[in-house]
Amino acid sequence: MNAYQIVYDLVRRIPAGKVSSYGRIARLLGQPRWARVVGYAMRSCSDPGVPCHRVLQWDGSLAACFGESGPELQQALLEAEGVAVVDGRVDLARYGWQA
Repeated sequence: MNAYQIVYDLVRRIPAGKVSSYGRIARLLGQPRWARVVGYAMRSCSDPGVPCHRVLQWDGSLAACFGESGPELQQALLEAEGVAVVDGRVDLARYGWQA
């Protein structure tokens, strides 16, 4: 199993209505320096079963590189799950996934 597959397996566990950050995913994987790896994995993911839209930047900002679709799609997907996006950010204290 490669690094991206490990990331995808964990991201699949984030429930609807919850979010996480690149860095938090990296720390949960026991690889605190993998935030960029997580970001690259999210950007290159083509599996619709991986909820990439639930992974945000460290401050709750929408991902700068959410595939080819941009932050508009990410915001729409999050809002459809009941996650409030205000000024391009999600309140991680409120919506953050506690794995």
